[in-house]
Order: sequence, then C-alpha cells, then structure tokens
Amino acid sequence: MEISFSPVEARIIGCLLEKEVTTPDQYPLTLNSLTTACNQKSNREPVMSLDEATVMDTLEGLKAKRFIQEVTGFGSRVTKYQHRFCNTEFSTFQFSEQVKGILCVLLLRGAQTAGEIRTRTNRLCSFADVKEAETVLASMAEDSKGPFVVKLPREPGKRDSRYMHLFSDEEVTQVSSTQSGVQTQLSEAGVHAGTEERLAYLEDEVASLREEIMELKDKIRELSE
Repeated sequence: MEISFSPVEARIIGCLLEKEVTTPDQYPLTLNSLTTACNQKSNREPVMSLDEATVMDTLEGLKAKRFIQEVTGFGSRVTKYQHRFCNTEFSTFQFSEQVKGILCVLLLRGAQTAGEIRTRTNRLCSFADVKEAETVLASMAEDSKGPFVVKLPREPGKRDSRYMHLFSDEEVTQVSSTQSGVQTQLSEAGVHAGTEERLAYLEDEVASLREEIMELKDKIRELSE
C-alpha cells in the first residue's frame, strides 16, 4: 500500500471511523472528544496516553495528506474534525459496511483473528458467522486497489491465524519482528514443527467436539420442550 500511517495517525483515523457509526450525534469530533477517543482504555490496543498537542499536530499532518477535513458550524463555534479516508465524495476508497468495519477495528486494535474481528465489529457491521468474516478478509487481501489486509502465518500453539491491515509499514515490521522472536525462542527451547502440528490438530479436534456437544444439547433441549 502507498499509504503508511504512523501509530497515532492510525489511531485517529480508526477513532473517527468508529465514532462516525457508533455516536453519529457527536460526529464530527472536537479535538477534546477525539483525544478522549484515542485514549480509551476499552477497544484499544495498545492503550495510549496522548495529549491534545500531539493529536493536533497529527491532525495537521493528516489534513496535509487529505485524510482529515476540518469543519465548522453544526451549531457550535468549536472546530471539529471528520475523516476523508473512505466513503466520502473526496475519498479514493468506497468500502462496504463490512470492509469498513474490519479496517476500523484493525486500525484500533492491531492484528486479530477472524473470530475476534467478527465479535469486535458487532457495533459497526454484522457477519453471519466467522466464515463470512474470513471470506470478506480474503477479498480484502486480493482487492485490485489493495491489498488492504494480510493473513499472518499461524503462531505456534495458536489455533487461528491473525489478520492485519496494510496501512502502516511500522506495524507490519513490528508484527514480523515479534513473530520472528517467538519462532527463535521456540527453536531454542527445542520445540519441533511436528509437535506444533500435533498440538494444532488436537486443538482443532477439541473445538470440533465442543461444537458437536453444543449441537446435541440444543437438539435434546428441543426434544424436551
């Protein structure tokens, strides 16, 4: 991607995308509201502690790149800010509700599994199940104007792969470095690929058995009623 947001830029864009949908009556956001949104302790990874001066400086940079628009009016003399990142008449990108929701949570929380993304986008869009989320993510990874996301190699001991957005070279580097470090530690500890595969297989089997048990419980409940 030609776009490369800094961590603070990604946080600001993610907050504006989120609040546009979840609190439309308060959008566009004032500098104070945007700073508060950036520093939220919930639905943010990592948690930041930005001051208004830092947010203001970052907004100026985003304005210069035409990702942010300053607006006045709306019954107030206070300057407010709205994004021009996507789905506006000035935007290059016109995303579906699902794609926009996915990008929002990835910008706010970094790399996540399809299951986590499905759960965390529930206020922004809806997915019938994890498979639908995976289908949308796959299309985003192959989009002609993108790719917008990448599926990361599954981490040792983890059942599902994570996805991350490609609007920040810095984040890509950090995730790659983290995964390399984990792989090195496991090698030094003498953990072999065969063991990892067996563990992953057993985790998948346990998950499948849990699903079957839940289905049986539902059927028994229906019969008892």
